[in-house]
Amino acid sequence: MRETIHIALVGNPNSGKSSLFNALTGLNQKVGNFPGVTVDKKVGSSAISATMTATIIDLPGTYSLYPRREDEWVAYRVLMQQDKEVDPEMVVLIADASNLKRNLLFASQIIDLKIPVVIGLTMMDLAKQKGIKIDVAELERELGVPIIPINPRKNKGIPQLKKAIEQTALHLYKMPVRDFINNEALAPNAVKEVKETVANLSDYKAIHYLINHESFALHNGLQEKIEAIEVANKFNHTKTQAEEILQRYQRIGTILKQSVSEPSPLQKTLFTEKLDDVLLHRRWGYLILLSVLFLLFQSVFWLADYPMSWIETGFNAFNDYLTAVLPKASWSDLLINGLIAGIGGIVVFIPQIMILFGLITILEDTGYMARISFLTDKLMRKAGLNGKSVMPMISGFACAVPAIMSARNIENKKERLLTIFVTPLMSCSARLPVYGLLIGLVIPKQLLWGFISLQGLVMMCLYLLGLVMALVTAYVAKWFIKVKEKSYFILELPVYRSPRWKNVLVTMVSKARIFVVDAGKVIIVISLILWVLSTYGPGERMTAVHTKYEQLISQEKDEDKLKELKREQGTALLENSYAGILGKSIEPAIAPLGFDWKIGIALITSFAAREVFVGTMATLYSVEQDDNATLNERMHSSVKPDGSKVYTLASGLSLMVFYVFAMQCMSTLAVVKRETRSWKWPTVQLIYMTGLAYIMSLIVFQLFK
Repeated sequence: MRETIHIALVGNPNSGKSSLFNALTGLNQKVGNFPGVTVDKKVGSSAISATMTATIIDLPGTYSLYPRREDEWVAYRVLMQQDKEVDPEMVVLIADASNLKRNLLFASQIIDLKIPVVIGLTMMDLAKQKGIKIDVAELERELGVPIIPINPRKNKGIPQLKKAIEQTALHLYKMPVRDFINNEALAPNAVKEVKETVANLSDYKAIHYLINHESFALHNGLQEKIEAIEVANKFNHTKTQAEEILQRYQRIGTILKQSVSEPSPLQKTLFTEKLDDVLLHRRWGYLILLSVLFLLFQSVFWLADYPMSWIETGFNAFNDYLTAVLPKASWSDLLINGLIAGIGGIVVFIPQIMILFGLITILEDTGYMARISFLTDKLMRKAGLNGKSVMPMISGFACAVPAIMSARNIENKKERLLTIFVTPLMSCSARLPVYGLLIGLVIPKQLLWGFISLQGLVMMCLYLLGLVMALVTAYVAKWFIKVKEKSYFILELPVYRSPRWKNVLVTMVSKARIFVVDAGKVIIVISLILWVLSTYGPGERMTAVHTKYEQLISQEKDEDKLKELKREQGTALLENSYAGILGKSIEPAIAPLGFDWKIGIALITSFAAREVFVGTMATLYSVEQDDNATLNERMHSSVKPDGSKVYTLASGLSLMVFYVFAMQCMSTLAVVKRETRSWKWPTVQLIYMTGLAYIMSLIVFQLFK
């Protein structure tokens, strides 16, 4: 029978903790939430040996046992055994070998809690590049716990780590008898009295009870007793914490002198530091950033052009084949103009989505994404945000839902709320199919100066427009959110690395699958409902249209005029259908923006998800026109009753701007409610973003018409 142990995986941010979690658990992992808080709980299982299995919980990254953010409090409560659901028997602590001094602070605190610990030493290759030599055996003797060099990205050292875990679980490794520092001496009487009041506490744990007992779930009058001990001994939180950190760093300095040899600071700087001198330059850095974003959006159009054409051609050929072989009936019309048209509207945008996410993943993997946060901190502060707001906002280019959830890492409550408030203005991947369709429709496919795609340039401007408006909105909103709290911006810049191409490919496939499966289900369901609403209508109105056009068609002999009559019949039937009646009812409100009733229907359906716009258009134009033209060609030839084109440069830009600003995503509203624990903020977002979209679209249409 296999024994199961519970392990907490802890470490500083960017130390390689997530890579080790993935290496140990593989696909045997699930993500939930810690009870009562919106912080991810990643749990996985791993076979440690033939007789032992481990349940591993990946705790949020933290620099020390003095928490400030919500996610740090989660890790802290688990380590202090104050979480009823998570009670680990052992800790695996990840330490960055290239930045050992800072990582050993957290390690020494964990050791003094008297929890069995195994240390995994990552970034050994980087330490070697820096000329740092570590005597692991000496370091192990000084700390008194097993230390295993590992490289989770290359699966090195994992068997040795598992062996150390097994031996620690079997008590073959003993916890150090002496504390790392003399914790009792920090507050002798207070520590002694707390240990007498609460059973089984180490000296160091007793200090934390004195500092944070108000945040612990203590019963039987323990809160009052500890508070009384604090008052009686005049316990000073700040002074004790400062003295503790100072003593720990003094001891760590002594240990590092014995076990680590470092090169002289006068030696040449690393490649990372030299590259940062250029990429983080106060002037050139911003120019490089704009160039990177420019190339990103140029590539989305340039690289995706051919595969999108192939997919579109393939679907047209398939439609032609089905039209030729299937009998003319309602079910075949539903299949071709409802289901197949809806699927085609989804699949054609897969190349753009895969390319965009592939390029973003490369920026993340190389370490450049963190530099974007650093570069933009000054600009963000002027808008009431800070550099850490950049990561959620950039993540918003993918999807606002996880982006808003990632704002938990922002310590300052006001800045976190402002970030959540403006992140939906970032153009998410759901808007990409809408932009792609409309840009292809109204922006000519031409090159400026022979190499710059005009369509790619417009795409970049749409993304920048969302970003600029997010900053303006944050600047205005900061005067209305009355939260006074000191703000800090502490960011660790990861080293530059070559991208993991397998990871890039996996992300591209994963994002495409999510789009097809998750968004696709919504799009297809709405496409089928729309087909029904667009095909059927009030009996008298539909019969009148049929009667009128059947008489005209039976009398007409000219082939060209016959085709025109059939097209007019399709338009008339659509206008008198339930969908047409709905669209016509809201047309007066949206006509000043340059939109017709069909666009009105798409605006309503895309409140479920923005990308539904494309599926809606595919269904509406398939029902209306019974020909083999592409969706782009059908929309391009669409005209208003007065004969003017529906999709001009003015109406196309107006519609794009509307989608830049409009809050058309029920999932985003739901996650904002969850993160803020109030319907106030999602309601305000819905109102201000819809109002902003209407006003800006009106201005754009009036300017360009």
